[in-house]
Order: sequence, then C-alpha cells, then structure tokens
Amino acid sequence: MKLSELTEKIGGLLEGDGNVEICGVAAIDEATADQISFVANPKYALAAAATTAGAVIVPEDWSADCSSVLVRCKNPDAAFASAAALFYTPVPRPAPGVHPTAVVAEDVELGEGVSVGPYCVIEPGVKIGSGSVISAQCYIGYRVCIAEDSFLYPQVSIREGAEIGSRVIIHNGTVVGSDGFGYSVDADGVRTKINQIGIVQIGNDVEIGANVCIDRARFGKTRIGNGVKIDNLVQIAHNVTIGDHAVIIAQVGIAGSTTIGDRVILAGQAAVAGHLKVGAGAVVAGKAGVSKDVPPGEYVMGMPAMPAQKFKRNVAASMLLPKLKDRVAVLEKRIRQLEGNASGPEM
Repeated sequence: MKLSELTEKIGGLLEGDGNVEICGVAAIDEATADQISFVANPKYALAAAATTAGAVIVPEDWSADCSSVLVRCKNPDAAFASAAALFYTPVPRPAPGVHPTAVVAEDVELGEGVSVGPYCVIEPGVKIGSGSVISAQCYIGYRVCIAEDSFLYPQVSIREGAEIGSRVIIHNGTVVGSDGFGYSVDADGVRTKINQIGIVQIGNDVEIGANVCIDRARFGKTRIGNGVKIDNLVQIAHNVTIGDHAVIIAQVGIAGSTTIGDRVILAGQAAVAGHLKVGAGAVVAGKAGVSKDVPPGEYVMGMPAMPAQKFKRNVAASMLLPKLKDRVAVLEKRIRQLEGNASGPEM
C-alpha cells in the first residue's frame, strides 16, 4: 500500500514521499523500510531519530529529528492502531451450527447463526443470541443467557444463571460465576460453606481477558457494567459492582461487595479491600493497596493507598533517611563530647 493511501485512510497529514510502499507495522526500534511505526511521546525522540522505518506516525506538533517520512496525526496511538488494522488478517469466523461432538440440552435456544464448537457442554435452559460463537470445550451452565454477537474463546466456563450481554468477548480459561468465597465460622474455628445463590451479570461491549475469575454473588448480582475492559488474571469477588467503561489491568484483585465507579482505572496488581467505594474516574496505580474509600477523580498510589502527591513526597523523604541517619550520628557524637567536657574536673 502506498503511504499516501495509508495516510488518507488513517486521517493524517503526510510530510514527505507518499509513494513509499508500506507492507506492515512495527515498533520504532524494529521497523524496516517497508513498515510504518509511531511515536507519541517526546522521550522516544532518540529512537525516532535512529529508526529505519519507512514512515513514522508522530503528533501534530512533533519537532524532533527523524529521517523517515512523517505522518502527523492528532492521536498517534489511535492512528497507528488504525494502520495496524489495515494489515491484519483476521482468523476466519467459525461457521454457524453445532459441532457433532458438542453436548447440547434439548431445550437450549440458539439464535440465528450461532456457532457451537467441538466438545462444548450446554446445559438446560440456556439461551444464546444470534451471531454468538461458543468455541471448543466451553461450558455453559444451567439457564445462562448470552446475548447476540458475543464470542467465547476455548475453555471458557459460564456457570449457572449468568447473564452475558451483547458483543462480549471472553478469552481462554476464564470462569464466570464460580462460587464466592463465603463461609461461616463457629467457636472452634471450623468453617461451613455459605451457599452462593446470586448470579453474575455482564453488560454490553465488555472484553474479559484470559484466566479471569468473576465470582457469583452471595445473593443478588455481581455486576460488570457496559464497555468494561478486564485484562488477564484478574479476580473479582462476590457482589462486586464495576461501573461502565472501567479498566481493570492484569493481576488486580477486588474483594467482596466493593463498588468500582464508572471509568475507574485499576492498574496492574492493585488490590482493593472489601466493602469499599472507588469513585468515578479514579485511578489506582500499580501495586497499590486500597484500604479505604477513594473519592471520585482521585489518583492514589502506595500501600496503603494514598493521594499520589502525598505518596511521592513520602518516597522522596525516605530517600533522605541515610543522610539524616549520618547527621544524627554526628550530632550524637558532638553531644557526647560536650557532655564529657562539661563533667570534667573543675579548675
């Protein structure tokens, strides 16, 4: 594809030879003369100057050196994603129908164009909307409802009663609706299981990564809002509510009955204790441990989590501790000397 054509498709402003042939995309430090790359941050200026890419997508105000042809865009990251899509060859969508090895209960309702792959098990009372794909070895439990155009990758398990919205993508190995971690404890410390009688409800346009666990509610619903994006290896406990368009990044753990507001971002390995509220638009930094409510729009870091600026000041102060320790040692030595002189013989 000529660069001029690609530029037109992604909505950029070409600065250089539009006849350059582009055959693919690559990272700025790996791209070759027939590939396009991008930079969105000035800290990669040196990499842009050294790149061998045929073209580079840059911000509109980019001023650093770059020997490649430039394509100026308002949002380089989004423009590069559009460019990548032009060279992506999607995996063929499975053909509609039920594979002969699948075990499907007699009363299951399958919409038009549904695909059920090899060795799936679909229990009684299930409803699957038109155009949805249930890939190989998936388990769909009793009375689960899956709306139209959703896609379950292999070995996904959807437990009884769960409600899955439209255009939901669930990746390999994820379990939706496993029992919440709930037990009563007697005087001897013996735990007895509390039946988890609720369900999981997932909204529309949600994407859930691989090996995610979303527990069913003890009673009522564990809710995942519309447009939520969940990365791999996330644990969401019983009766958690996640608002619309929240982003939950890898290895996050959310304890029971916590509410995550709309558009919240929980960065990698963050942990949120139970029965808390994280307000709309808040950001929890990676590895932060949230032990109390987070106000809307707040950015918190650390363990226990605190406002980011306070955390940064505390870290900066801790870096001064070795110098402070040395100063205290010097002062203590001087005090001992002064005390020794004060207690000497009178003249």
